[in-house]
Amino acid sequence: MRKIVLIAMVILATACSANAQEKKEESKVKHLTYNEFLSKVWNFKSNPNTFEYKGKLPAVIDFYADWCGPCRRVAPIMEKMAEEYDGKLLVYKVNVDQEKELSAAFNVKSIPMVLFIPMEGQPMMQVGALPEEGYKQVIEEQLLK
Repeated sequence: MRKIVLIAMVILATACSANAQEKKEESKVKHLTYNEFLSKVWNFKSNPNTFEYKGKLPAVIDFYADWCGPCRRVAPIMEKMAEEYDGKLLVYKVNVDQEKELSAAFNVKSIPMVLFIPMEGQPMMQVGALPEEGYKQVIEEQLLK
């Protein structure tokens, strides 16, 4: 009987792990590296004085760290925004611990820091965690107007 219970536990743990991995891969939030940022968002190396957005949709970029409590509270909101605005908005994440050069380029000193990028005009920066309604308001009024 113990063997059956042990086998069932192993099967259940494997299934849960596979499910969690599938959910992670299905995320509409994309992680950006330094080079991806330069090619998909703005190449500030070749054009440092003028912001020229390279994307085809407005974007939200969440600068975060895994150890940051407020960042962990913002993460599910970003996931929800990516789902809700799928096809209308791009949602990216930048891990400040892994992308130090990119974080330095934006003078990231406090996280979470969210960059809102409209199709035209200058990006807007929000430092600190907002409630879901706050992010929605900025998206609706500034990015999707």
